[in-house]
Amino acid sequence: MEFKRAYLACTAFMDTQVGKIFDKLTELELWDNTIVIFASDHGYHLGEHAWWNKVTVFEQGARAPFIAWVPGKTSPGTRTSSLIEFVDLYPTLAELCGLNPPHALDGKSFAPILNNPNHPGKTAAYTQVVRGQLMGRSVRTEQWRYTEWDFGREGIELYAHPQDPKEYHNLANKADLAGIQQKLKALLDKNFTAK
Repeated sequence: MEFKRAYLACTAFMDTQVGKIFDKLTELELWDNTIVIFASDHGYHLGEHAWWNKVTVFEQGARAPFIAWVPGKTSPGTRTSSLIEFVDLYPTLAELCGLNPPHALDGKSFAPILNNPNHPGKTAAYTQVVRGQLMGRSVRTEQWRYTEWDFGREGIELYAHPQDPKEYHNLANKADLAGIQQKLKALLDKNFTAK
């Protein structure tokens, strides 16, 4: 319980600091010409899945807070379920600021989502963690999360979203989902080449 109290205190402190920045933007009348991106890491598990740390690829350990304010784009409070990754931040800011990146980028601009929150965005987002000597890698699509531990030698997980958003029902190796699992594995292998 003490751990949770400390975690919530840290979150409340951070909220207060962000509020001070927002108050200053209002005071100086900067909202109409300032892009604001609020992003964080994914935080800690607080007992979910019997974990009390960060080293998982469950949705709660991979998904992160992300809020964007861009003058002239979508209305405040607009939400999207489109997939983006932190690697997309640089190309997005470059595009929004009318800058040409100095080299090829791994990410993809999510500016189209800011114009239309129903824009599909990316087809997949990727997560990788190392737990001791064990690597976990995961791909998340709109409907699924597929995870391999040590390239499948130490376990495979498959979760259906949105039916199981907290990922408590591992559907890996179910015969009727073999085709889906194979497609997700191919996506993961395509983007993680080191064995």
